[in-house]
Amino acid sequence: MSAFLKDGLARNYLAGAWVEGDGGARIAVEDPGNGQHVGDCALAGEETLAKALEAARASFERGDLTAMKPARRGQLMQRIAAEIRGIADEGAELLCRESGKSLSAAHDEFEEAAQYFEYYGGMADKIEGKSIPLGPDYADYTVYEPYGVSAQIVPWNFPVSIAARSLAPAMAAGNSVIIKSPELDPMALAMLGVALERAEVPAGAVSILNGIGAELGARMVESPAVDQIVFTGSVPTGQAILRAAANPVTPALMELGGKSAAVAFEDANLDTLMSSLQSGIFYNAGQVCSAMSRVLVHRSIYAEAVERAAALANGLSVGHGLENPGLTPVISARQLDGVETLTATARQSGARAASGGARLEREGYFMAPTILADVDPAARVAQEEIFGPVTCFTPFDTEAEAIAMANGTEFGLVAGVFTRDLARAHRVAHRLRAGQVFVNEWFAGGISTPFGGVGKSGFGREKGLEALYNYVRTKNIAISLKG
Repeated sequence: MSAFLKDGLARNYLAGAWVEGDGGARIAVEDPGNGQHVGDCALAGEETLAKALEAARASFERGDLTAMKPARRGQLMQRIAAEIRGIADEGAELLCRESGKSLSAAHDEFEEAAQYFEYYGGMADKIEGKSIPLGPDYADYTVYEPYGVSAQIVPWNFPVSIAARSLAPAMAAGNSVIIKSPELDPMALAMLGVALERAEVPAGAVSILNGIGAELGARMVESPAVDQIVFTGSVPTGQAILRAAANPVTPALMELGGKSAAVAFEDANLDTLMSSLQSGIFYNAGQVCSAMSRVLVHRSIYAEAVERAAALANGLSVGHGLENPGLTPVISARQLDGVETLTATARQSGARAASGGARLEREGYFMAPTILADVDPAARVAQEEIFGPVTCFTPFDTEAEAIAMANGTEFGLVAGVFTRDLARAHRVAHRLRAGQVFVNEWFAGGISTPFGGVGKSGFGREKGLEALYNYVRTKNIAISLKG
């Protein structure tokens, strides 16, 4: 496949060329489903980053993207989408093996990446300013300009689609982009460089570097050569990035995860709730920032909801992602240890494991699908992001109590309401502290719906038309016509 892989080594995509990085350093990539070696990835260091920054700046100053007519830039992005679909079969298998997710989910991820380029490619010629009336002696208008060099740090849970989620609007706006891939599963993301290469993206407009977050990522965000930072990941890492960005005063877009709650009222359709629970907490082994990690249920239907949730969890097939099971492994041994430890702490504090509660004794990194019942809303497990196939059930008696519980964490990414009462759905949705609220279907929405949080879930928005304006800044031009 192109020059992406050479002698079993996945390389860095640097300004249109494939390079091995600094000093021959590499990292081994492991299959979470069986612990086997998937391949090696070349590691970029300061020297490679410096070249990428120089190339990105030169591309931006040349106007490789901005000098194109916006409609042509949109056409380029449509070609990228087509090329992503061209590598999807091979890329999905690689992503499945290095991340642990199911093969069908990996295919969906490449398809979603292509759709991002189609969606924002269609927006490239629609970034319009406005005229502001100041009277007959003035002409005043606004224009939107790209930031310049956008540094984007991508997490390991959805590396291909999240990279596309930020890269596509950044390119549509005319920015040059440097992406840092996650070290746990960098190979499928590096393959996006193949699609960019085949689509003939101008050299320097995009680079994809494989590196360690504490090293390469840190150097990226503290560099004065970076004009914008885009980060998806944990709160502590996001806070460290913001501190580093304070010195050069680099604007940042942050998506930092959540501890999202679904509120199921007494009239909720339990079939609907269970369908949402299956995708909401067991998809990708619960390693989703917007996972349904808390379920608040009216006391009148609480016992039945817990019983049905446990039956759902116990009925899931478990296996390697290539088998497309109901539950796949978590990404690493370290991740499994963290999920199991927090779950054990919850049980010691009084929560009841209606299903699961511990790791599965088998090859790979598998946590049993876990339903924790009777969870104290102030407990650690109800306050901290687990990032595993574990959800917490808690009963409530009144609407006000449910809203207080749902809003009772430092996060505010998404939330859900399950009810047949339309008036209640509107009322509660407006009172929930979240950037997105799902009613009667977890993960409702799509590429066109804005996504992002409040509180420690971050700030700014990805997806939808609104996200495009996170990749431009407004300039006002005021002209006196008085001579």
